[in-house]
Amino acid sequence: MPKHILVTGPSRSGKSEWAETLADKVNQPVIYVATAQENPDDPEWQERIEKHRLRRPSHWQTLSVPHDLSITIEQIKPPCCLLVDSLGTWVANELEQDEASWQAIASKLLTTVQKSSVDLIFVAEETGWGVVPAYPLGRLFRDRLGHLTRQLGTIVDTTYLVTGGHVLNLSLLGEPLTNIE
Repeated sequence: MPKHILVTGPSRSGKSEWAETLADKVNQPVIYVATAQENPDDPEWQERIEKHRLRRPSHWQTLSVPHDLSITIEQIKPPCCLLVDSLGTWVANELEQDEASWQAIASKLLTTVQKSSVDLIFVAEETGWGVVPAYPLGRLFRDRLGHLTRQLGTIVDTTYLVTGGHVLNLSLLGEPLTNIE
């Protein structure tokens, strides 16, 4: 049985490090699915990407997947663990989609996850814990990511929250919501 895991939390909380620790324990080949797009004009962004790159074991394969996440998941066969880092960046890459297109893309991802026979670990940012963004695109991003993370959390086997220097297994501590919008 494949395991599907969601690791969520605020910025700089250690989400990626925890997801990498989990992937390392799977005892299968790991494919790191990087959703970030390189941007040589943004040195700070490039530095973040490089820090992630340097932290990963050299024997892990890396795929750059800024858009076609469902297709990538469908194409990978077991035994394998896919670590997707991160859903927030992937959602940001899809912000230009109109609402109907976005709903189709998100629905396809959720269906693909449910059907997948490989171990999956998703990293997702919690963006809705702060101030409501003052601009429409920021609110759209926050709402799309929050809704997708909520839906994904109901279909994965385990959901972890990483915050304040601690990892909490929400699947053991929490009660799942049954009505998803």
